[in-house]
Amino acid sequence: MFRKMRRAKQALSEEECIDILINEPRGVLAVLGDDDYPYAVPLSHVYVDGKIYFHGTVKESHKRDAIEKHEKVSYCVIDKGVKSDSWWYTFKSVIVFGRMRTIKDKETKIEKLTHLGNKFFPSEEETKSEIDKLLDVTELYEITIDHMSGKIVEEK
Repeated sequence: MFRKMRRAKQALSEEECIDILINEPRGVLAVLGDDDYPYAVPLSHVYVDGKIYFHGTVKESHKRDAIEKHEKVSYCVIDKGVKSDSWWYTFKSVIVFGRMRTIKDKETKIEKLTHLGNKFFPSEEETKSEIDKLLDVTELYEITIDHMSGKIVEEK
């Protein structure tokens, strides 16, 4: 169902892919948007228990509307990379294909938002404060991964 990587020598292991998802803070979510145009949006994420989580608003938004219409998504994360002394650049990337849903269970929502907040806020107290303040206006999205691949690119 999913294509094999054309340049298999560049493939990353599943462990390397997961490491990138855990350690890199942001990626780009691609959904099927209005009038079937692709819509790609940069997001902050957290990888927990084999799934990827994002937050958003409970208000109407392009991302929210697209996910409600079509659950299949892809998500791409690129590491910081390394620039050589010359012009070339080496980086690793991961692409995830999966199904996205909104988490409605309040306890699960708080648990996963806590993981997300702790990745970005300087303290657990700040995370808790933000969740307490914004829980009712925050949507939590979950990607269940159907397929994941990663590769290393050396621009030489």
